[in-house]
Amino acid sequence: MANDKKSAKAANDSAKSKMSDAEFLEQLEPLQVALVTTQQWLMETGAKVLIIFEGRDAAGKDGTIKRMIEHMSARSTRVVALPKPSDREKTQWHFQRYAAHLPAAGEVVIFNRSWYNRGGVEPVMGFCTPEEHADFLRDVVPFETMLSESGTHIIKLWLDISREEQARRLEERRTDPLARLKISPLDAVAQEKWDDYTAARDEMLKATHTARTPWFCVRADSKKHARLAIIRHVLHQLACPKLEKQIPEASSELLYKFTAKAIKDGRLAE
Repeated sequence: MANDKKSAKAANDSAKSKMSDAEFLEQLEPLQVALVTTQQWLMETGAKVLIIFEGRDAAGKDGTIKRMIEHMSARSTRVVALPKPSDREKTQWHFQRYAAHLPAAGEVVIFNRSWYNRGGVEPVMGFCTPEEHADFLRDVVPFETMLSESGTHIIKLWLDISREEQARRLEERRTDPLARLKISPLDAVAQEKWDDYTAARDEMLKATHTARTPWFCVRADSKKHARLAIIRHVLHQLACPKLEKQIPEASSELLYKFTAKAIKDGRLAE
C-alpha cells in the first residue's frame, strides 16, 4: 500500500506539471483535426455517441468541452447542461428529462453533468431522499446497459481535482469578472462538504462502473494536461479507421480506468 501511494503521488505530481500555451496549442490542433475526421465518419456510419462529464465543482468540465467541440459540427454535436429540475420534472422518473436529449444516428451528445447528479450533489445537498439515491444506484446500470445495447456508445469521465486546487479555482472565480456566470450557490459549500462529496463519489463509482459502461478517471489539477488526455481518450474509444496518423494514447498517469484500489492508493483525491 505504501508503494502504491508513493506511485500515486509521483503520478499526481506529474499531472500538475506546467505546460506552456504554445506547447498546449501545438498538441491540441492535431487532436481537433482528428476529432473532425472522426465525426465525419460517425455521421457517415450513423453512430450514436454519448459522452458524460462528471466531477467536482471547478474540475474543468466546461473548458474541456469547449476545446473538444470547437471545430465539430454544430448540427451534429449537442452539449446538454440542464438546469435544476422544475416542480413538474421533480415528479417524473429521474432519467426522463435526460432521455429527451439522447443522441440519434450520427450525433454526438455531451452531458455536462448528467443523471449522475443523483449520485453526488443531490444526496450531499439533501436534494433527494436516501431512498431515491439508493433507487438511482440500483437503476442506472440497467438503464445504461439498455442504451448501450440499443447502439449508443457511452463514454463516462470523472474529472478529479485536489482540495487545494478546487479552493484556488473557486477563489479565482470569485475575483474574475469574466467568470461570474460560472459562480453557483453550491460553490460556497464545495469545500465545507468536501468529505461528503468524496464519500458520495466513491460509492457512485463503485456502484456504477461496469465492463460495458466503465468510468475513466482523469487527474485534472492541470487543465491543459487533462484536456489533451481526455480528447486522446475519446478518439481512442471511438476508434475511427480513417485517421491518417495514430493518436498517442493518454498517459495512464493522467487518465485511467476506475478501480476500487484508486480510492485507497491516492490516485483519487481524498
